[in-house]
Amino acid sequence: MILLALDLIGTFAFAITGAVKAAKRGLDWFGAIVLALATGVAGGIMRDVMLGNTPPIALQKPIYAIVCISAAVLIIVAQKKIISKWIFVKIADAVGLGAFTAIGAIHAETAGAGGVAIVALAVLTAVGGGMLRDIFAGEVPQVLKTDFYATAALIGGLFFWTFGYITDGDFHTVKVVGTIAITIILRLWAMNKKLKLPKMRG
Repeated sequence: MILLALDLIGTFAFAITGAVKAAKRGLDWFGAIVLALATGVAGGIMRDVMLGNTPPIALQKPIYAIVCISAAVLIIVAQKKIISKWIFVKIADAVGLGAFTAIGAIHAETAGAGGVAIVALAVLTAVGGGMLRDIFAGEVPQVLKTDFYATAALIGGLFFWTFGYITDGDFHTVKVVGTIAITIILRLWAMNKKLKLPKMRG
């Protein structure tokens, strides 16, 4: 139940950002729902397909679609009020990033994946939906050009794997909570400092 709750919290937070992106790009209500769904569940679907867990969890349980659609409706109804408090949405997005990073790593570990795969699938779960959202919106994915975003998920995934390796699978709760906390803290710190990775020079 705790894992499901974390997953749904992350799904809702990410779906909000998808619907807001639709509003900023001038899409209609259907576009808002599509981007909310893409942002909320695409990362988890990619992860499940790569692990051979089919059909993906998000396609088995209607609650995921309901959460995403609810987020889109919330933006449609109260777009101006929510955008005026955008900092709270960004904080929620950071929480979602931490939750998805941990969930991706847990699913990979449970499937018997090695260290590299655990870290990679933690990152994919965390940023896959946002990448698809930006592609649908006709943009280069933000994680590839701005923000200390995917890097926070990467470091969180590395912590999950290394801590598990060092403790030989003990202290699972500490490992999960630590992964979430590290990812969230790094993301919030990067937002506060406006930290970005160096860009390529053409």
